[in-house]
Amino acid sequence: MLKSKSMLDLSKVKTYNLRKRKSKVNAANFCRIPGKDKSFSALYQALPHILKAEDFRSVVEAIVSAHKKKKPVIFMMGAHVIKCGLSPLIIEMMRRKIINCIALNGAGIIHDFELAYQGETSEDVTEELAKGRFGMSRETAEFLNEAINQGVRQGKGIGYSVGEKIGRENLKYKHLSILYNARKYDVPVTVHVAIGTDIIHQHPSFDGAATGKGSQRDFHALVRMVSGLGRGGVVINFGSAVVLPEVFLKALNLARNLGFKVRDFTTATFDMIHHYRPQQNVVHRPVFKSGKGYYIIGHHEIMLPMLAWAINERL
Repeated sequence: MLKSKSMLDLSKVKTYNLRKRKSKVNAANFCRIPGKDKSFSALYQALPHILKAEDFRSVVEAIVSAHKKKKPVIFMMGAHVIKCGLSPLIIEMMRRKIINCIALNGAGIIHDFELAYQGETSEDVTEELAKGRFGMSRETAEFLNEAINQGVRQGKGIGYSVGEKIGRENLKYKHLSILYNARKYDVPVTVHVAIGTDIIHQHPSFDGAATGKGSQRDFHALVRMVSGLGRGGVVINFGSAVVLPEVFLKALNLARNLGFKVRDFTTATFDMIHHYRPQQNVVHRPVFKSGKGYYIIGHHEIMLPMLAWAINERL
């Protein structure tokens, strides 16, 4: 225990005027409480101008600005977005030319087709895997593999080929198909496949060479879209943890390597948990020293409707 003669002399402590200190939180940025106006606009305006709420606003404003400047808004998405019942919102944003390009992984075309075919999708993997029946639906494999094989022989990519075949067939629910509506509204869809990851790869109708060639063509199509991102474009990654962040990074690098000035654009990842690749390959590395990146956590079935409604409100 310190002796009294060695106790600290707090009279020498240096202080400052609180009003002269820089503070990170200001009451002017606080949220608003509910009032008589119950509209989405009122809710959006009531969000605090702090942390992720402010990031959300920044993403919305970047998309609105890109739309007005006619700069690309590239929407990359994992298949879970489709399974969350969000296709109608994506289709509407394509119709209004808010989304100019969609990039999918291989699972995306599976759930998109099954919805177009029968209005439902997503099997019980655990139950079917125990029986050796997981992913063995005849119609899914035959339709998609035939679309890819035929389309590639005609010089097309996977996204175009599948969307075109859905459009030709008399499918009761094709109005729910992102691929079909992309063809309808002339929005390119690129599909990026890792062979062995998708259920249709298990079937005798699968042609690895055709799928690889089609995916390569779609990669080149994505590079063309990425090349125009500079000075105001936007890339949104909704729910892809590995494939699309990796594909985007290479597409960006190739575009820059070919001499395109892809700088000063915005990226954002929306996902339910934080992942390494979306953070590095979408939010950080592509906009390093030039542009802005955002990472927003939340369930797709909540965040995408909020994003779509906020964009609609601002436009």
